[in-house]
Amino acid sequence: MELIMEQMPIVLRALNVGFLQTLKLFFVTLVGALPLGLVIAFGSMSRFKPLSYLTKIIVWIIRGTPLMIQLLIVYYFPGLVLKNNIWGGGESGRFLAAAIGFIINYACYFSEIYRGGIQSIPAGQDEAGMVLGMTKSQIFFRVKLLQMVKRIVPPVSNEIITLVKDTSLARIIALQEIIWAGQAFMKGSQGISGAIWPLFFTAFYYLVWNGLVTVLLGRLEKKLDYFR
Repeated sequence: MELIMEQMPIVLRALNVGFLQTLKLFFVTLVGALPLGLVIAFGSMSRFKPLSYLTKIIVWIIRGTPLMIQLLIVYYFPGLVLKNNIWGGGESGRFLAAAIGFIINYACYFSEIYRGGIQSIPAGQDEAGMVLGMTKSQIFFRVKLLQMVKRIVPPVSNEIITLVKDTSLARIIALQEIIWAGQAFMKGSQGISGAIWPLFFTAFYYLVWNGLVTVLLGRLEKKLDYFR
């Protein structure tokens, strides 16, 4: 126990740095995936069949393969196959590759949630809007959007909570997020080796962050109760 107390400041400092990287990846993924998912949803619902089929095939591939494999392909494919390492070898390059992989993956999942939300709105609302002389964009943004948001909040919230934990997969391309920081003390880092207890602390970080996200999303859902 005395040894653990001596190692604690070193471990916590490393975990805090890794956790900041995890938070950064989390927020960048949300900022990119939420709007991109809506674009993909519109593509899958397009009346232009080639675009619709292509979008659905891409979504099927992304949703049907592991995120870990996708990260490996995004990071290593340009250098190993195309002979052009566009990411570079630094931490910033690994972060950019991880962010792109996460954004594409989660955008495809969000797109299916959006599509379900949009298609759940009764078609009569479109007809009523057209009778009133509204354009399709006006009908979507003024009539259907807020109703759709209310319906998709629970499934989107579930995906966001999953994203908190999925950020740990970024270590597969050596991104130094919090799990990477915790594992480093097992292998030998900063004079500490064979220590497994830092991994328990990483679980605590995830638990607290997930709890905070759950509370915030729950409050958002309550604020949208007026659509019931």
